[in-house]
Amino acid sequence: MRKLQKHFYSNFVDLDSLETDLDLLTLSKSEKDELLELAHVHVHQTVMDAILNELNETDKKRFLELMAEGRDEKIWEHLNAKVEKIEDKIVIAAKQIKQEMREDIRKVKT
Repeated sequence: MRKLQKHFYSNFVDLDSLETDLDLLTLSKSEKDELLELAHVHVHQTVMDAILNELNETDKKRFLELMAEGRDEKIWEHLNAKVEKIEDKIVIAAKQIKQEMREDIRKVKT
């Protein structure tokens, strides 16, 4: 499996439980790896959307600049200065999308 990219929020968002859920399905290693990669992308898009919805246009631009530069510490400084309880909002968004994915996995299993 290709090494999945770590993001600035990776300490708050864990996808190991999804991997465990996928283990319950009869999948080849490549199928499982592909589904895990898709799950990571989906969670990333959800988290980014949750963040961007909290920022005004100027702050969005600065956030995206910091993302492009890979400056995690500066990203957190910016987000914490602009959005109250941003970590909680990221965790909630990720938790919701992970729950949806778990439900999809359960549907496939039955």
